[in-house]
Amino acid sequence: MTTTPPATSMKTAWRGVRAAVVGSFIEWYDFYLFGTAAALIFPRVFFPGDDPTVSIIQSFGTFAVGFLTRPLGAVLFGHFGDRIGRKPMLMLTVLLIGVSTFAIGFLPSYAAIGVTAPALLIALRLVQGIGIGGEFGGGALVALENAPTGKRGFMGSMHQMGTPAGLLVSTGVFSLVQLMPDDAFTSWGWRLPFLLSGVFVAIALLVRSRVEETVTFTRATRTTVRLPLGALVRHEWRNLLLGIGMRMTDAVAYNVINVFAISFATQYMGLGSEVILTGFVIAAAVELVLIPVIGRLSDRVGRRPVYLAGIVVSGVGVLFYFPALATGNVLLTWFMIVLLVAVGTGLMFSIQSSFFAELFSTSTRYTGLGIVYQGSALIGGAPTPAVALALSAAFGYSYWPPVLYVVGIAVVSAVCVLLTKETHTSEL
Repeated sequence: MTTTPPATSMKTAWRGVRAAVVGSFIEWYDFYLFGTAAALIFPRVFFPGDDPTVSIIQSFGTFAVGFLTRPLGAVLFGHFGDRIGRKPMLMLTVLLIGVSTFAIGFLPSYAAIGVTAPALLIALRLVQGIGIGGEFGGGALVALENAPTGKRGFMGSMHQMGTPAGLLVSTGVFSLVQLMPDDAFTSWGWRLPFLLSGVFVAIALLVRSRVEETVTFTRATRTTVRLPLGALVRHEWRNLLLGIGMRMTDAVAYNVINVFAISFATQYMGLGSEVILTGFVIAAAVELVLIPVIGRLSDRVGRRPVYLAGIVVSGVGVLFYFPALATGNVLLTWFMIVLLVAVGTGLMFSIQSSFFAELFSTSTRYTGLGIVYQGSALIGGAPTPAVALALSAAFGYSYWPPVLYVVGIAVVSAVCVLLTKETHTSEL
């Protein structure tokens, strides 16, 4: 028989959820904003040249470098998050992410200061990566470790709602500034979405200042270990590797159908960037509705079947994605974006925080969750836009090599899920 948690307990749980959502929103607003700018404006502002393909690859390089410091952030914030608590780390991560993004809005262009401009862009991206590396683990746990068993999938999915919200707002804001005259957009208009991040950071800090330490961590303070990373590698290495493998499809597929596809479709397929950007706004709105439904479903039927369904939809759906873009049919393009983003990656992303957190013990959970998430981001997400473009260029700018790359990764993730035990009824 399931007992109803006390009102004070649920109040604490929902306060943790709100703190998780605002941080997730900041993280993904900045992530999607940078990815969109890397595809559409950074090649002109920071990497001008005679060959547009080279400029885009260089711009995608700055997108990739942010992933290099994510594992460092995951280990650093994970260590102290597992040692001294989740809440202090939450304040620091959102500050690092937001301030870095805000500062990008003030960077001079290549025409103004030469190579110093892209160098500063890379430096800020590296700092941003450290903050992002620690954000997912702390944000997920402040929601999950206060949630009652049987509701972790649902309440953990609330944390993930920051992702489509970040996509929705970043893409919407960027689409609006793109309506400006091209000269104004290129010189200063693109900076406005980055400067807006400062407002979001202030709100996030206010919300997080009111959250309490998680119940699970407070109860487990006597079992904290001196070096969480060492304990994780010694005792929980199998789940660590399986978690990284499971998330690879999400990391790779999304960057192919979003960052790479925006550039490829506009450069080589004659499709306007506004068509794809609008499609992602629609997909984000649909995903906002689906995420809590998927989370609740995973509480009923389990994490594994839901996650596997997402891998299948992504791996199969990507085979039809670029052919749909090639038709030039706007409605078909939007349908495929919604299918792959809101449903395909949505089935995986909605339950990643709960599924992955349930793989680890309390004393290593922050570190383990961060390494799974950021390790897969480094291996799968960081190089994907550049790898996809290079594969396409090597075969006459065909979209099939990147598509088959996604399919291969999906097979790897599916095997990892099948090797993982079901966790939705386990205790944290």
